[in-house]
Amino acid sequence: MRKLIFGLVFAVLPALGLAAGAAGVPIDPMQPDPANKESLQRGAALFTNYCMGCHSLQYARYKRVAEDLGIPAGLYENNLIFTGAKIGELMSNAMKKDVAAGWFGAPPPDLTLETRLRGESWVYSYLRGFYKDETRPLGVNNVVFPNVGMPHVMVNGQGLCAVKPHIGIPAAVDPLSGDVRNADICPEYAIEGSMDAAEFDRAMYDLTNFLSYMADPVKVERERLGIFVLIFVAIFFVFAWLLNREYWKDVH
Repeated sequence: MRKLIFGLVFAVLPALGLAAGAAGVPIDPMQPDPANKESLQRGAALFTNYCMGCHSLQYARYKRVAEDLGIPAGLYENNLIFTGAKIGELMSNAMKKDVAAGWFGAPPPDLTLETRLRGESWVYSYLRGFYKDETRPLGVNNVVFPNVGMPHVMVNGQGLCAVKPHIGIPAAVDPLSGDVRNADICPEYAIEGSMDAAEFDRAMYDLTNFLSYMADPVKVERERLGIFVLIFVAIFFVFAWLLNREYWKDVH
Protein backbone atom coordinates (compact mmCIF):
# COMPACT_ATOMS: atom_id res chain seq x y z
CA MET A 1 0.00 0.00 0.00
CA ARG A 2 2.84 2.36 0.88
CA LYS A 3 4.53 1.68 -2.47
CA LEU A 4 1.28 2.45 -4.27
CA ILE A 5 0.95 5.80 -2.47
CA PHE A 6 4.54 6.76 -3.29
CA GLY A 7 3.99 5.74 -6.90
CA LEU A 8 0.93 7.95 -7.21
CA VAL A 9 2.74 10.90 -5.61
CA PHE A 10 5.70 10.66 -7.99
CA ALA A 11 3.35 10.26 -10.95
CA VAL A 12 1.55 13.50 -10.07
CA LEU A 13 4.65 15.59 -9.28
CA PRO A 14 5.73 16.17 -12.92
CA ALA A 15 2.26 17.44 -13.83
CA LEU A 16 2.31 19.79 -10.85
CA GLY A 17 5.70 21.05 -11.92
CA LEU A 18 4.44 21.84 -15.42
CA ALA A 19 1.41 23.64 -13.99
CA ALA A 20 3.60 25.69 -11.68
CA GLY A 21 5.95 26.57 -14.53
CA ALA A 22 3.08 27.83 -16.67
CA ALA A 23 1.38 29.70 -13.82
CA GLY A 24 3.41 32.88 -14.29
CA VAL A 25 3.04 32.97 -18.08
CA PRO A 26 0.22 35.14 -19.46
CA ILE A 27 -1.79 33.11 -21.96
CA ASP A 28 -5.12 33.31 -23.74
CA PRO A 29 -7.36 30.22 -23.68
CA MET A 30 -7.60 28.15 -26.85
CA GLN A 31 -9.92 25.16 -27.31
CA PRO A 32 -8.89 22.97 -30.27
CA ASP A 33 -11.44 21.53 -32.68
CA PRO A 34 -9.94 18.37 -34.24
CA ALA A 35 -13.14 17.66 -36.19
CA ASN A 36 -12.91 20.96 -38.12
CA LYS A 37 -11.09 19.80 -41.25
CA GLU A 38 -11.23 23.22 -42.92
CA SER A 39 -9.36 24.71 -39.96
CA LEU A 40 -6.84 21.86 -40.01
CA GLN A 41 -6.28 22.30 -43.75
CA ARG A 42 -5.61 26.01 -43.32
CA GLY A 43 -3.30 25.23 -40.41
CA ALA A 44 -1.39 22.67 -42.48
CA ALA A 45 -0.87 25.26 -45.22
CA LEU A 46 0.34 27.84 -42.69
CA PHE A 47 2.74 25.40 -41.08
CA THR A 48 4.16 24.27 -44.42
CA ASN A 49 4.67 27.82 -45.70
CA TYR A 50 5.89 29.55 -42.53
CA CYS A 51 7.22 26.95 -40.09
CA MET A 52 8.56 23.94 -41.94
CA GLY A 53 11.65 25.68 -43.24
CA CYS A 54 13.06 25.37 -39.71
CA HIS A 55 10.80 22.98 -37.77
CA SER A 56 10.05 19.34 -38.55
CA LEU A 57 7.16 17.01 -37.74
CA GLN A 58 9.38 13.95 -37.73
CA TYR A 59 6.86 11.55 -36.16
CA ALA A 60 4.27 12.06 -38.90
CA ARG A 61 4.04 11.22 -42.59
CA TYR A 62 2.71 13.44 -45.34
CA LYS A 63 0.37 10.71 -46.57
CA ARG A 64 -1.27 10.19 -43.19
CA VAL A 65 -1.84 13.93 -42.76
CA ALA A 66 -3.32 14.22 -46.26
CA GLU A 67 -5.70 11.32 -45.59
CA ASP A 68 -6.80 12.61 -42.19
CA LEU A 69 -7.38 16.14 -43.47
CA GLY A 70 -9.24 15.02 -46.59
CA ILE A 71 -6.64 16.39 -49.03
CA PRO A 72 -6.02 14.35 -52.22
CA ALA A 73 -2.47 12.95 -52.23
CA GLY A 74 -1.58 14.56 -55.56
CA LEU A 75 -2.86 17.96 -54.46
CA TYR A 76 -0.95 17.74 -51.18
CA GLU A 77 2.26 16.63 -52.89
CA ASN A 78 2.12 19.40 -55.50
CA ASN A 79 1.25 22.24 -53.12
CA LEU A 80 2.47 21.37 -49.61
CA ILE A 81 5.74 19.47 -50.14
CA PHE A 82 8.61 21.76 -51.12
CA THR A 83 11.62 19.55 -50.31
CA GLY A 84 11.26 16.95 -53.04
CA ALA A 85 10.19 14.34 -50.49
CA LYS A 86 7.70 11.64 -51.44
CA ILE A 87 4.17 11.58 -50.05
CA GLY A 88 4.95 8.52 -47.92
CA GLU A 89 8.00 10.00 -46.19
CA LEU A 90 8.30 11.50 -42.73
CA MET A 91 7.78 15.25 -42.43
CA SER A 92 11.37 16.38 -41.95
CA ASN A 93 12.83 19.75 -42.91
CA ALA A 94 15.80 20.65 -45.06
CA MET A 95 17.71 22.71 -42.48
CA LYS A 96 20.71 21.05 -40.86
CA LYS A 97 20.85 21.25 -37.07
CA ASP A 98 24.36 22.71 -36.93
CA VAL A 99 23.43 25.44 -39.40
CA ALA A 100 20.27 26.26 -37.43
CA ALA A 101 22.23 26.36 -34.18
CA GLY A 102 24.65 28.86 -35.73
CA TRP A 103 21.82 31.11 -36.88
CA PHE A 104 19.49 30.97 -33.89
CA GLY A 105 21.72 29.81 -31.03
CA ALA A 106 19.97 26.44 -30.84
CA PRO A 107 18.43 24.08 -33.41
CA PRO A 108 14.67 24.64 -33.81
CA PRO A 109 12.77 21.84 -32.03
CA ASP A 110 10.56 19.27 -33.67
CA LEU A 111 6.93 20.32 -33.17
CA THR A 112 5.06 17.03 -33.50
CA LEU A 113 4.31 16.86 -29.79
CA GLU A 114 4.62 20.55 -28.91
CA THR A 115 1.01 20.98 -27.81
CA ARG A 116 1.32 17.95 -25.54
CA LEU A 117 4.42 19.46 -23.98
CA ARG A 118 3.15 23.02 -23.49
CA GLY A 119 -0.58 22.94 -24.21
CA GLU A 120 -2.65 24.50 -26.99
CA SER A 121 -3.27 27.75 -25.10
CA TRP A 122 0.47 28.30 -24.61
CA VAL A 123 1.25 27.71 -28.29
CA TYR A 124 -1.64 29.93 -29.42
CA SER A 125 -0.52 32.75 -27.12
CA TYR A 126 3.14 32.36 -28.08
CA LEU A 127 2.40 32.70 -31.79
CA ARG A 128 0.63 36.02 -31.08
CA GLY A 129 3.08 37.28 -28.47
CA PHE A 130 5.95 38.81 -30.49
CA TYR A 131 6.91 42.46 -30.11
CA LYS A 132 9.74 44.81 -31.07
CA ASP A 133 12.83 44.66 -28.84
CA GLU A 134 16.02 46.23 -30.20
CA THR A 135 18.09 44.67 -27.41
CA ARG A 136 17.56 41.20 -28.88
CA PRO A 137 19.77 39.85 -31.71
CA LEU A 138 16.81 39.49 -34.09
CA GLY A 139 15.08 42.66 -32.94
CA VAL A 140 12.07 40.87 -31.46
CA ASN A 141 11.04 39.32 -28.17
CA ASN A 142 8.03 37.35 -26.98
CA VAL A 143 5.84 38.03 -23.97
CA VAL A 144 5.09 34.31 -23.48
CA PHE A 145 8.65 33.06 -24.09
CA PRO A 146 11.03 35.86 -22.99
CA ASN A 147 14.36 36.12 -24.83
CA VAL A 148 13.32 33.57 -27.44
CA GLY A 149 15.77 33.05 -30.31
CA MET A 150 13.09 32.67 -32.98
CA PRO A 151 12.33 35.47 -35.46
CA HIS A 152 8.77 36.69 -35.94
CA VAL A 153 8.01 34.73 -39.11
CA MET A 154 4.40 35.95 -39.18
CA VAL A 155 5.37 39.63 -39.28
CA ASN A 156 3.90 40.12 -42.76
CA GLY A 157 0.51 38.98 -41.50
CA GLN A 158 0.35 40.35 -37.97
CA GLY A 159 2.82 43.17 -38.24
CA LEU A 160 5.16 43.85 -35.34
CA CYS A 161 3.85 45.19 -32.06
CA ALA A 162 5.79 48.19 -30.79
CA VAL A 163 5.09 47.30 -27.15
CA LYS A 164 4.34 44.11 -25.27
CA PRO A 165 1.05 42.68 -26.55
CA HIS A 166 -1.82 42.20 -24.12
CA ILE A 167 -1.66 38.41 -23.96
CA GLY A 168 -3.69 36.97 -21.11
CA ILE A 169 -5.44 40.29 -20.44
CA PRO A 170 -9.14 40.09 -21.37
CA ALA A 171 -10.91 42.99 -23.03
CA ALA A 172 -12.90 45.15 -20.62
CA VAL A 173 -15.22 48.16 -20.82
CA ASP A 174 -14.10 51.31 -19.03
CA PRO A 175 -16.99 52.17 -16.65
CA LEU A 176 -16.35 55.91 -17.00
CA SER A 177 -15.72 56.39 -20.72
CA GLY A 178 -17.42 53.28 -22.06
CA ASP A 179 -14.37 52.53 -24.21
CA VAL A 180 -13.26 48.94 -24.68
CA ARG A 181 -9.79 48.33 -23.31
CA ASN A 182 -7.46 45.66 -24.70
CA ALA A 183 -9.80 44.92 -27.61
CA ASP A 184 -6.67 44.54 -29.75
CA ILE A 185 -3.78 42.64 -28.17
CA CYS A 186 -1.41 45.15 -29.75
CA PRO A 187 -2.21 48.82 -29.03
CA GLU A 188 0.59 50.15 -31.26
CA TYR A 189 2.42 48.66 -34.24
CA ALA A 190 6.03 49.28 -35.28
CA ILE A 191 5.28 47.46 -38.56
CA GLU A 192 1.80 47.15 -40.03
CA GLY A 193 0.68 43.71 -41.22
CA SER A 194 -1.68 42.58 -43.95
CA MET A 195 -4.23 41.13 -41.49
CA ASP A 196 -6.34 42.80 -38.84
CA ALA A 197 -6.23 41.42 -35.30
CA ALA A 198 -9.24 39.13 -35.73
CA GLU A 199 -7.91 37.65 -38.98
CA PHE A 200 -4.51 36.97 -37.47
CA ASP A 201 -6.01 35.43 -34.34
CA ARG A 202 -8.05 33.10 -36.56
CA ALA A 203 -4.98 32.14 -38.57
CA MET A 204 -3.03 31.34 -35.40
CA TYR A 205 -6.01 29.36 -34.11
CA ASP A 206 -5.89 27.26 -37.28
CA LEU A 207 -2.14 26.75 -36.96
CA THR A 208 -2.44 25.75 -33.29
CA ASN A 209 -5.38 23.50 -34.12
CA PHE A 210 -3.22 21.73 -36.70
CA LEU A 211 -0.38 21.26 -34.20
CA SER A 212 -2.89 19.90 -31.70
CA TYR A 213 -4.02 17.37 -34.31
CA MET A 214 -0.39 16.42 -35.00
CA ALA A 215 0.17 15.63 -31.32
CA ASP A 216 -2.90 13.36 -31.19
CA PRO A 217 -4.01 12.41 -34.73
CA VAL A 218 -6.40 9.66 -33.59
CA LYS A 219 -8.33 11.80 -31.10
CA VAL A 220 -11.51 12.09 -33.19
CA GLU A 221 -11.57 8.37 -33.96
CA ARG A 222 -10.73 7.47 -30.36
CA GLU A 223 -13.60 9.56 -29.02
CA ARG A 224 -15.98 8.11 -31.62
CA LEU A 225 -15.08 4.55 -30.66
CA GLY A 226 -15.15 5.45 -26.97
CA ILE A 227 -18.91 6.04 -27.14
CA PHE A 228 -19.48 2.50 -28.40
CA VAL A 229 -17.10 1.09 -25.79
CA LEU A 230 -19.03 2.81 -22.99
CA ILE A 231 -22.33 1.53 -24.39
CA PHE A 232 -20.90 -2.00 -24.50
CA VAL A 233 -19.61 -1.71 -20.92
CA ALA A 234 -23.02 -0.47 -19.73
CA ILE A 235 -24.84 -3.37 -21.41
CA PHE A 236 -22.25 -5.85 -20.17
CA PHE A 237 -22.66 -4.52 -16.62
CA VAL A 238 -26.40 -5.26 -16.73
CA PHE A 239 -25.84 -8.86 -17.81
CA ALA A 240 -22.98 -9.29 -15.34
CA TRP A 241 -25.20 -8.03 -12.52
CA LEU A 242 -28.02 -10.40 -13.53
CA LEU A 243 -25.59 -13.32 -13.72
CA ASN A 244 -24.12 -12.45 -10.33
CA ARG A 245 -27.61 -12.30 -8.82
CA GLU A 246 -28.40 -15.72 -10.31
CA TYR A 247 -25.23 -17.22 -8.82
CA TRP A 248 -25.92 -15.86 -5.33
CA LYS A 249 -29.70 -16.27 -5.11
CA ASP A 250 -29.48 -19.55 -3.14
CA VAL A 251 -26.70 -18.39 -0.81
CA HIS A 252 -27.99 -17.38 2.62
